[in-house]
Amino acid sequence: MGTVLTKEALAARLNELRDEGKTIVSTNGCFDILHVGHVRILKQSKALGNILVVGINSDASVKRLKGEDRPINNQDDRAELLSSLECVDFVSIFDEGTPVEFLKSVKPNIHVKGADYKPENLEETPVVESFGGEVRILPLVPQKSTTSLVEKIRS
Repeated sequence: MGTVLTKEALAARLNELRDEGKTIVSTNGCFDILHVGHVRILKQSKALGNILVVGINSDASVKRLKGEDRPINNQDDRAELLSSLECVDFVSIFDEGTPVEFLKSVKPNIHVKGADYKPENLEETPVVESFGGEVRILPLVPQKSTTSLVEKIRS
């Protein structure tokens, strides 16, 4: 079961774990309505290392990215749900539109994104590589997304 921490508290805890030789894996997203696609990528991410850190977009950030009617679930509820998953060690909320500042703090060995992204097109890639980390792309679960769930509910 994971813990929700501020960026500063998370950075301090991860430094301790890094000193113990742990491999830090990170991923990020809105995680507005948790679904099987999220769970599968989180489990696959955790399998790449010892510690899985999930950065989630704040409510204000989700609104800017997804529109005025999002998020469906507020940031505290989303953080609590994610932290309750066995594969998630830490959750932290960030307000920026991209996870760049979150990653500067976390300094993961591996940062995971879904196959809807290419490493060369991500703002995060040079940041992760600047401290010796790597970006890994994992396959998505077809037809599983929060946006498709919201559309299905609306229709």
